[in-house]
Amino acid sequence: MKNSTYNKNSLFTIGIEEEYMLCDALTYDLIPKANIIMNKINPKNRNRYSYELILSEIESNTKICSEVNEAILEVANHRNELKEICAKENCLIGISGTHPTALAKDQIFVENDSYNWVSSQLQYYAKRNITFSTHIHIGIDNPDKCIQICNTLRRWIAPMLALSINSPFFEGELTGMCSSRTFQFSTFPRTEIPGYIDSYNDYLDIIKNYKNTNSIEKPRQIWWKIRPHAEYGTIEFRMCDAQRSLKNIKMLTAISQALVHKIYTSNDYIKSSSYKHEYLNDSLWKASRFGLNCHIIDPGTDKIISMKDFINEMYLYCIDSLKYFNNT
Repeated sequence: MKNSTYNKNSLFTIGIEEEYMLCDALTYDLIPKANIIMNKINPKNRNRYSYELILSEIESNTKICSEVNEAILEVANHRNELKEICAKENCLIGISGTHPTALAKDQIFVENDSYNWVSSQLQYYAKRNITFSTHIHIGIDNPDKCIQICNTLRRWIAPMLALSINSPFFEGELTGMCSSRTFQFSTFPRTEIPGYIDSYNDYLDIIKNYKNTNSIEKPRQIWWKIRPHAEYGTIEFRMCDAQRSLKNIKMLTAISQALVHKIYTSNDYIKSSSYKHEYLNDSLWKASRFGLNCHIIDPGTDKIISMKDFINEMYLYCIDSLKYFNNT
């Protein structure tokens, strides 16, 4: 695995991935039309879209963008392109963390080597992954700094999820969860908050050992809530439910970029080694179950704080970086 993707030209750049439902225009149920829609996309834009695990889902991905507004414009253009294609196929794009009524047993897997491996590994639970997320990539210029920043960012996973909760329903049930997507996807292995990682070489050892024990075939099958993405040279925020509102995506993207910038420029790495994993996991559970209406233990200070106050702490932590990028 090469480190050439981590370079100064990509520092603090942005990429956004969105996972969309493909819905029947009359019933609004999921419909397995990914092959049809993918074949209708303009060939010059084809690399901006990809399959996901089931045929009722499509993902879009922006080009590498230098600032937030540019990335949001890309997202809007992708939505409009898919909307036009879908309209000709009696299909609609749906955007939420989960489809409210679709049944797992009715889903059809995408047939390719990568997804066949996942479905073979996860069996019944692979098909239950009717989940949709917004992933945000922030470019970084050094692999070891990437690891250090990911370590520190674990503190802010729960408030980022709390800001994005958007999936109370699953298979026709009001689940009682604010983010049932988080619960559904967490049945997959390697989707948790990662532990503290000493260095980029340590991360490479994890990948090597996973491969040697047939736990994964490729690094992207490590689905942590925050992860280094060695292929892109980015830090990937993976905790958020899919967002219908472009304003919400802009907010989450601006905060992601600002958090990375703040940690990078202030060298705020040292405390992350002492984060209690129990508190990280508890705050993730609270965010997915109660959203904004809970108290958690701040893993950075070990103090009890409301989620609303913790979100404000996150904002104040990175406000200078938000101002630096003109995103306040």
